[in-house]
Amino acid sequence: MLSWLASAAHADEIAVAAAADLSYALQDLAGRFQQKTGNKVALSFGASGNLYSQIQNGAPYDLFFSADSDYPKKLAVAGLLDSTSLRTYAVGHLILWAPNGSGLDPKRLKMDLLLEPKVTKIAIANPEHAPYGRAAIAALQHYGLKERLANKLVMGENISQTAQFVQSGNAQAGLIALSLAASPALKNAGTYWELPTESYPEIGQAAGILSSSKHKQTAQAFLDFINSPQGAAVLRQYGFGAPSQK
Repeated sequence: MLSWLASAAHADEIAVAAAADLSYALQDLAGRFQQKTGNKVALSFGASGNLYSQIQNGAPYDLFFSADSDYPKKLAVAGLLDSTSLRTYAVGHLILWAPNGSGLDPKRLKMDLLLEPKVTKIAIANPEHAPYGRAAIAALQHYGLKERLANKLVMGENISQTAQFVQSGNAQAGLIALSLAASPALKNAGTYWELPTESYPEIGQAAGILSSSKHKQTAQAFLDFINSPQGAAVLRQYGFGAPSQK
């Protein structure tokens, strides 16, 4: 169970492709893992769909942390990811975020905030390759706002860029990941309202080891560390929910 501890005797380096909503949480976890084991973790962040395409094209990653479960499952079916290593490591949460000084209060206005006259641009992640973008579209549809707000939407390449759009003022509000609102960059920069879970499909986030990995033991150790009580506590700290124990 604690194979991540046993790996300390042999220093190694693994390449990890990870969804952009993990940019702060995984940096924290990778630092803790290196401190405990001596193994280094090289992190590459992006939209899950883009990383999926890179892996299909032979990108030399050892591990893939997606913001959904579909992309890892597709890779497993194609034989590109070890299906026995596939596991859901967290559940993501969608929030409506507005920067301080905007005069907009997400907690009070909730989704009506998006109908305010001063809101001319709303940032979401591109739903074509970002799971949080698909969740945002589902939420807009749930509240009957998809068509009404279609002309206001601006799309980030991934959820991290989407958050930057709102933080920089290029959009007045954004539907982003709770994990980014909990990050040092945004924690004190704005306010948010967490969307009810029934307003969008659950964002179950899965990870797995690539079949082509030359460092499977260390990759497994890192995956075990993420799923250990300590790893789960760090993920909670960054706004991720625990996967259901089915």
